[in-house]
Formats: sequence, structure tokens, C-alpha cells
Amino acid sequence: MRRVSFRVETWPVRGEFRISRGSQTEIAVVTVEIREGSVIGRGECRPYARYGETPESVMAAIEAIRQELQEGLEQDELQNYLAPGAARNAIDCALWDFAAKRAGQPVWKLAGLPPPQPLITAYTLSVDSPENLAVTAESQKWRPLLKLKLAGHRDLQCVAAVRTHAPASRLIIDANEAWSQRDYENLTPELARLGVEMLEQPFPAGSDTCLTSLPKLLPVCADESCHDTKSLDRLSGLYDVVNIKLDKTGGLTEALKMKALARQRGFEIMVGCMVGTSLAMAPAFFLAQGTRYVDLDGPLLLAKDRQPGLHFSGSQLFPPDEALWGNC
Repeated sequence: MRRVSFRVETWPVRGEFRISRGSQTEIAVVTVEIREGSVIGRGECRPYARYGETPESVMAAIEAIRQELQEGLEQDELQNYLAPGAARNAIDCALWDFAAKRAGQPVWKLAGLPPPQPLITAYTLSVDSPENLAVTAESQKWRPLLKLKLAGHRDLQCVAAVRTHAPASRLIIDANEAWSQRDYENLTPELARLGVEMLEQPFPAGSDTCLTSLPKLLPVCADESCHDTKSLDRLSGLYDVVNIKLDKTGGLTEALKMKALARQRGFEIMVGCMVGTSLAMAPAFFLAQGTRYVDLDGPLLLAKDRQPGLHFSGSQLFPPDEALWGNC
């Protein structure tokens, strides 16, 4: 019989990570292990307050189906037991890892995917003053893709500072729901002039229907407005890009379906993450294959990562090895 265990882990952030809703110096994740004999599958999720989650609520949701998991519940059935969100993500990814190790096959083969290739991830600059961002951008100007968090205050000066000090980097920005319609109308022409190539979630989720009538001077990406495949109907006509995150979809199983359907609907794909360890990024690595935007820099934002972790060479991200996740 399987044994299922889970725990909360705390990981320190490198310095302080700030977005429009607040800042953090450490993160709490929930890790799930599914064990049968010598086979162990693992998954990690990040309970996120924006979506009404806490470590305690996530653990309660896992505990509620622990017996079913121990009796053999699999990924395709899991969707009937838990709603999309962090708890389902940790379980789903642990089940994928468990299945791959039990079968002696890598996850990408089990999922019918092509062999994975290295990826270039964005590197995130958190909310800060233009003066501080100038210094940070100067130190990171060698990275091919930078993602800048904005908060609705001195945003144009912040973007200009980054562009001046990292002139060769591709640049995407994320307002995390902080803008008004006036902000959008005033800023997007200047952002386009500065070479920003994509704008993520300018308006609060549920207050974004104005995008149907606003000029699109650069592609707009849905994040907080985008959760699982059921989100896509509403997003059509509003957004050009969807940010797929495993903690929102409730795992790799739903995320792979969402990626395929989003492409059919004409969306560009971004694969993003909450700040987390390499165990959370590893399943998303396979999802991110062949997508336009990859934002899986979570481990780079931590003061320390779990070992073994993913291998980064600068902003290049390589497939996880067997000891981490996915039996690769």
C-alpha cells in the first residue's frame, strides 16, 4: 500500500522580493511525497494568499483525500476530488513523478511529449525605485530576458531605468493588477517606444473587460485572470497571451490540456511560476517546452535551493535529473 506524507517547508528569499501586493523575505511551500516500497514521487506547491490559500488550508485539502491516494488514486481521477489550486498541484506532480519512477520512464515519455531541450528563462526584477532598479539592471544586463514588476508608482521611470542600463535585454513587465485604465492609456505608448515586448495583468482580475476597447500597442498577458481551461472562454478577445502556472491549474495534467487548448484558441503561451524551489519548477520545465515566454526563475530568487536542484547556466535552464523529479 502507498504511504502519503506532506509537510510545510520555509525557504529564504534572496534579499526581499516585492510586487504590487506586498513583499516577502521567505516563502512557505507544501511538499507531498507518495511512497510505495523504494519508489518515491514528490511534488511542491506554493499556497498563495491572493487565491485564498494558506499552508494550513492546503494541508487540510491533502489530508481530506489521503486515504484515496493511499488506495491508488491516479492523476486522471484526481481532477474529480480537488479543485484547481496549490493542493491539487502538489499531489498531481507527485503522482507524475511516482508514475515515472515506477515505470522506469521519464515524465516526458509518459506524457507523450518530445525530448526536452534547454530553455531561456526570464529573470525577475522586483518592485523598487528607479534609482535602485538602475543598479540592479546594470548588474543583470547580460541576461537575455528581464521581467520587471511594477506597482503603479513611477512606473515609466522604472522601465526607462531598466532599459537604459540593460539595453540589449528583451523586456517584459508585470503590473500585478495595479493599474487603472488611465495608467494603461498613458503608459503603453511609452512602453512600446522603450521596446517593452509584453505587458502582464495590468488590471485587477474581473475588472479587465475594458481591454476589449483599449488599443493594443503591445501584447497583453493574463495571469491573475487566468487559472485553468475554463478561464479561456472569458479571456478570448481580452488578452493575447496566457500565463499558465501549475499552482493555478492544479498540476501538470490540467496545465498540458490548457496549453493545447490555448494554442487552438490563438493565444501565445507563457509558463510562469510562484517563487519556489527547483522541485516546483521541474514539472513546469516540461510544460514550457516550445512556448514563447518562460518565467521559471523561482530558484534564482531564493537564498538557497533544495539539493539536488535544477541546473542553471546564467538564464539557461536544463532538464531536471532523476534525483530531483521526473525520472529524466
